[in-house]
Amino acid sequence: MLQTSVVSSLFSNHIWQSPQNDGLQLRLAKNKSDLKAVQRLRFTIFSEEMQAVFPQGHEGLDQDEYDAWCEHFMVLGGPKQKVIGTYRILFPEQAARLGHYYSESEFDLSPLGSIRHEMVEVGRSCIHPKYRNGSAIMLLWTGIANMMRVGGYRYLLGCASVSLRDDGVTAAKVWQEAQASMQAHPDVPRLTPHHRYPVEKMERNLPARIPPLIKGYLNLGAVLCGEPAWDPDFNTADFPVLLDITQLPMRYKKHFGLA
Repeated sequence: MLQTSVVSSLFSNHIWQSPQNDGLQLRLAKNKSDLKAVQRLRFTIFSEEMQAVFPQGHEGLDQDEYDAWCEHFMVLGGPKQKVIGTYRILFPEQAARLGHYYSESEFDLSPLGSIRHEMVEVGRSCIHPKYRNGSAIMLLWTGIANMMRVGGYRYLLGCASVSLRDDGVTAAKVWQEAQASMQAHPDVPRLTPHHRYPVEKMERNLPARIPPLIKGYLNLGAVLCGEPAWDPDFNTADFPVLLDITQLPMRYKKHFGLA
């Protein structure tokens, strides 16, 4: 089941062109073939870079129960216009029909009860290594922002994954950033993980960089709003991220057409 929401139907034939003149295009997945291409990219990147284990995966595809309820963005690039980037988005109406958001498998979302009706969830973000220069992710965020604007949604929720292949060094660095983020935004609800990852036990003095996707969220004005959950299948520490698009910096509002 694809294109399940009223909002997505308005964008079913829309194509976003990259302003960088690099040939990248963004559109929604339209059929099972598109969805498999997205799932294959996810499987390849997550298994190679995170050594992820897919309990429901087979034939080289990353698939789960949420895929059928989500809209899937796909960035096309290269000579053959293959899928090189993706994001999936779950609208609140679809989450209500399904019964829960994906994030609820990792966090208690009860503090967000009053905003669920205007909160979309994004996840499964990945981009082919050759296209991680910023253009693809900006295209994806442009598509998400436009669908939120048309649907009248204000909040974006996600789980930002940090690989634990470095024994938690990067996760400890991100947790320091999360603490500063929450301190700077005391009004943002705090989310509690069901299975907490013990970042305080990790080495904090080793050099580490904030992963690009999380840095991008922070640049957009998002808040890392709680301690990380441990995802054993993906071998990651997952941080809850909440973004109020009315608080986007003006340069991003202009770029995404929200000004």
